Amino acid sequence: MLPLLPIVSLAQTPPPPSPFLLAQIVTQPQEVRPLPGKLDAVPVFNSNSPEVIQTEGILLSTFYTLGKRSLFAHLNYSFDGRFDVFAHHIARPPRSKSSAPLYLGVIVFNPGDRPVKLDVLQAVSYLTFPDAPFIDLPPVVENPLGTVYSGPGSRLANDILRGVHQDFFPTQIEILPGKSQMLLNLPIPNSTGRSTLIRLNSNGRVYVASLAMHARPDSSKGKTSEIAYRAPTVEEWKNLLDNGTLVSPRDRPPTPPELIDKIPQIYYGRVAGVAMGSQWQATATDNNSPDLSIPEAGKAFSYPISTVEDGTLGTNQVQSAPLAVRYSDTAYHAHGNYGVRYSLSLPLHNPTRDTQAVAVTVQTPLKEDEVKGGLRFVQSSPEDDPVFFRGTVQLSYKDDYGEEVTRYVHLVQRRGQMGETLIGLNMPPGDRRLVKIDFLYPPDATPPQVVTVKTLDTKAP
Repeated sequence: MLPLLPIVSLAQTPPPPSPFLLAQIVTQPQEVRPLPGKLDAVPVFNSNSPEVIQTEGILLSTFYTLGKRSLFAHLNYSFDGRFDVFAHHIARPPRSKSSAPLYLGVIVFNPGDRPVKLDVLQAVSYLTFPDAPFIDLPPVVENPLGTVYSGPGSRLANDILRGVHQDFFPTQIEILPGKSQMLLNLPIPNSTGRSTLIRLNSNGRVYVASLAMHARPDSSKGKTSEIAYRAPTVEEWKNLLDNGTLVSPRDRPPTPPELIDKIPQIYYGRVAGVAMGSQWQATATDNNSPDLSIPEAGKAFSYPISTVEDGTLGTNQVQSAPLAVRYSDTAYHAHGNYGVRYSLSLPLHNPTRDTQAVAVTVQTPLKEDEVKGGLRFVQSSPEDDPVFFRGTVQLSYKDDYGEEVTRYVHLVQRRGQMGETLIGLNMPPGDRRLVKIDFLYPPDATPPQVVTVKTLDTKAP
């Protein structure tokens, strides 16, 4: 059996460093700059709370309340144009309950008086087992074919980055006036998780809901020694939407924003709502210049990725997507930006008179809000320390031979890991190299990370 890795999600408060870790913490003097750019305005239907599903019910509904039994379960938010659907849940019903597998359903409703065409631009959905089990991987693995992944979030982010569209999803759905269609109707076997990301474009207003329901007995199979099950029908999903209530038990509620800087340990909570932002595009340059000057020899600067409240690494920049609507007991922001695509361009320039050796990497420093003297790392991460990042990044650049290179690299980083050099460049005087780093922030990662540019001190002994 493949070894499992522990999961530490953002909704949980990571355990405090052990005495061993405290003894191993080192400070690297590197400047941290706010990440340029911003999230786009694409709304994201974000269904991640409760993460663990134990009962049938409504996970997230943006439907209006008219005709619904549970008024507080519907957020009255419609989508029109570009939007995404993200869902990440684990099925773990009590043993005393039905043995029928749980299904995750995403239903879309057309409230208008004309048909709506819903273009499915890209869609990927994976289970932990058998699709993408958590396996132990080295910190850096070249991933040219997309076959390297660990966990459904890692595989999902890898596939979306490469433009994969699973063939069991349609490319377009037509929804008649006043009618509903299922966008997703897939099982989540017990003790298994499913991660889903769907890019969509609608030519009219629609409402969306995610729900959990047990499979139904399949009477068409006749009498057998074992009960046969089938997926719920659209009518059964609609009945649950109209007459059901929110799935329980609920996740632990988040720390109110006004208390975040007043208590020693905070809880971010999980997301159930509509987040505003699907992609962050950034071009990092010097002030009033199209170039980004490399640091002085022996120095480094970093750009943070997915910063959260009380974890901005001294930049005062919270990148978490705001929520247009949410349930009152769920996260105030989309902390972690799961599924958000980060596209970072670094137009590097060597303004010196000497050839400089430059290293570009991704790092996972210890989470801090204020930085004193530099970022803090764990000098030697023990194997039992939690994994904070597990996913593939795309690297594009011109190498030292003038060749355009595009690489896919799968990274595994534990809390406080300094990271290995991903791109090494020898830049002659006046040289310019455009480096691009592209990835989706993978579900089950724990922020923040940084993209770091360092000029090596080649004169050092």
